[in-house]
Amino acid sequence: MRTALLSLLLVTSAAAQPTDLDWAGPSSLEVVIDTALEADVVYLGEIHDDSVAHVAQLAILEAVLAQADRPVALGLEMFETDVQLVLDEYLAGHIQERDLQAVARPWGNYATDYRPMVEAAKLSGAPVLATNAPARYVRRLARGETLSGLEDDALATLPPLPIAPVSRATEAAFRELMGGMAGHGGPSVDDMLAAQNLRDVSMAHVVATWLAQNPGGLVVHVNGSFHSAGGRGIPEHLERRMPGVRQLVVTLQPDDAAADAGDDFVVRTGQ
Repeated sequence: MRTALLSLLLVTSAAAQPTDLDWAGPSSLEVVIDTALEADVVYLGEIHDDSVAHVAQLAILEAVLAQADRPVALGLEMFETDVQLVLDEYLAGHIQERDLQAVARPWGNYATDYRPMVEAAKLSGAPVLATNAPARYVRRLARGETLSGLEDDALATLPPLPIAPVSRATEAAFRELMGGMAGHGGPSVDDMLAAQNLRDVSMAHVVATWLAQNPGGLVVHVNGSFHSAGGRGIPEHLERRMPGVRQLVVTLQPDDAAADAGDDFVVRTGQ
């Protein structure tokens, strides 16, 4: 699919809001949103510390929540599947935000970068999906261990076993990304790839499960860009589960990062 390149700049650095973005043309944001509204899953791939990307993600999410005429869910890599109950309790008003943050293991930049999206979903009544595999099981694979022998309660937080294999395209991209970073007494590339694949399969599984339970629904999924860039990773696993699912890959990245020809939109954040 042809990649559309868009640029945006944050025109104010303090208390940035979606309206503080210059999308390099009056129609750029509208094009992304209009295309997103026709999809079943929209991936907003990010560099996790890119503050401009987070503001842009919020703008897209809020527009989709406001304009979609069907159920919408926000999916977040930043929460692991075993805290879904806590997220649900918070969204329903059963617990306070301090309880959510005490139990749900939010990322260090949650307050500034992900909380606004969770609050936007809460305000609109949309569910928030904790899609990532629990890190303790990801680390098992990174150590060269397996998932066998886990208790039923643990397995309930994971996609069905055996874990679907990684594609050749994702494996090639991962090995190129890692280069000489592995080894030297740490995890091997093969083990790191298995851990990465578990995350991808987990996220695809949670999204597929919600879509199956909400026919006609739309998931806006926020994840690290490598998990969806070029249609690899999560999109591949979801397509295996749900052939023909309409997926849109939006990658938000700094100006000097190479664009992937398989992305639908690449948004340059000016960082």
